[in-house]
Amino acid sequence: MFQIEYSNPLHVHFMGIGGISMSGLAEVLFDRGFTISGSDNTPSEITARLEEMGMHISYPQKAENITDDIDLVVYTAAIHPDNPEFAAAQENNLPMLTRAQLLGQIIDHYNRSICVAGTHGKTTTTSMIAQILLRGKEKPTISVGGILNAIHSNIYVGDSDLFVAEACEYTNSFHEFHPKYSVILNVEEDHMDFFKDLNEIEESFHTYALNTAEDGALVIGGEIPGFQKITRDLKCKIITFGFESSNDYYPTDISYDEKGCASFTPVGFGKELPSVTLHVPGKHNITNALSAIAVTMEMGLSYDEITLGLADFGGANRRFEYKGTYKGATIIDDYAHHPTEIRASLEAAQNYPHDRLIVVFQPHTYTRTKAFLQDFADALSAADLVIMAKIYEAREKDIYGVSSADVQKLILENGTKCEYFETFEEIEKFLSKNLIQNDLLITMGAGNVVNVGEDLLK
Repeated sequence: MFQIEYSNPLHVHFMGIGGISMSGLAEVLFDRGFTISGSDNTPSEITARLEEMGMHISYPQKAENITDDIDLVVYTAAIHPDNPEFAAAQENNLPMLTRAQLLGQIIDHYNRSICVAGTHGKTTTTSMIAQILLRGKEKPTISVGGILNAIHSNIYVGDSDLFVAEACEYTNSFHEFHPKYSVILNVEEDHMDFFKDLNEIEESFHTYALNTAEDGALVIGGEIPGFQKITRDLKCKIITFGFESSNDYYPTDISYDEKGCASFTPVGFGKELPSVTLHVPGKHNITNALSAIAVTMEMGLSYDEITLGLADFGGANRRFEYKGTYKGATIIDDYAHHPTEIRASLEAAQNYPHDRLIVVFQPHTYTRTKAFLQDFADALSAADLVIMAKIYEAREKDIYGVSSADVQKLILENGTKCEYFETFEEIEKFLSKNLIQNDLLITMGAGNVVNVGEDLLK
């Protein structure tokens, strides 16, 4: 496999450079003196920022974009062999790396690297850790899957040997990473278009865990069913966290404020630590914070820096993000797209001031919708009213015989009011007529459902 070296800057071409992760990697290399070009289907705010920095970006993707001066091509999982640039790069025998392979090689350039994996909570926890590190005396390099308000971006290029990044299990991409510190938040069924079953997912996380440096540590949820299957044969230190006192880190004295944000007293290896106050809602963020505490304590950061960093953290974008008010209704946007995430978000919403909870849910991919049809219906039924949007197909084609109407039918059978509309325009028209004072509206999903709330606020 082709290897990049910071000491030897090359010309790297990014296919799909407008993606949030790809753009971040491009910025990291650009800061190190690499020549960066890229392509995407259409311009965006992200590509405009990259162009302002001095990167050359072409629209759309075409064979002519693969010029003779390119040394390496990087591509995402969304790029297929029939893509004209991909075909031209192969025809010219250019070295090619996937996004994950490049990120793994970048991580190898940092002595103190942290990777955060899990079915849920990766972006929030990576952002928490990043916020703590930013409170310290050294500047970390940060790659996160959302916009972190503290840096107004998904990427921050620091000047230390610290690197923190998300690690996604889809297509086993996190097997490319060899961090000093690994975090596994939870392990559940997801991405069933790639994985065969839960056992295969657990084995994938086991391989990721095995990549942790021997002189590093794995921080893992101690309440993951059979987590010892994932930690077997590991030579690094293993640290557990969770709500039960059997874990190395667990919380006591939990309380919630009027917006559902928790305060608690962490206990680490039997020692009670000073209390922590979070400014993100939900019980699930207690365990996210515990994992951040555990890994940064293991790294030797002061507890003051840790608590101040957590207090600074107000959330990443699209993670129970306050968007504004419309006709006296509060609008929140949330990235939840798995039944477990939906339950956690709606549980957090119960502690948020409201009279009526309304959820606009956009399922993400046909395979996920089909795999968790009843689970989606049961989780969403915690709302007072659910509005189903059309499935966001992402990388898939409509060949699975499932639609949002199937989820609606099951929600109605659960006794919860539910509407289904084919277009955002219809949803927005319905909401503009039916939203009232003290409603809490959550636009939810990993697609573009955020547009519904933003359109109303316009």
